[in-house]
Amino acid sequence: MEHGSVTMNISLPEPLKRFVETTVSVGAYGSASEYIREAIREKMLREQKRGKEARTVLAEKLDEALKSGPSIPFVQGHFEKRKQALIARAKRSRKG
Repeated sequence: MEHGSVTMNISLPEPLKRFVETTVSVGAYGSASEYIREAIREKMLREQKRGKEARTVLAEKLDEALKSGPSIPFVQGHFEKRKQALIARAKRSRKG
């Protein structure tokens, strides 16, 4: 076991269990635990990469928004007025 490792029992459907056992039996890994550890590490790296990419996209979008022109001040009741205008327009279009 790796330094600081602890035991964790997991349940796998039979096809996954056979896959892990076959992979280990052909010598690709020394044990099922080794295979599972590597699979989890790979998943962690993918998640970290995805998080970095998401932060990059968010930063680009924020930068784009900041450069898009002057901001419009928020006015209390703005969304309610827009909602009422849309409702009124929808009612007119139903009648016409």
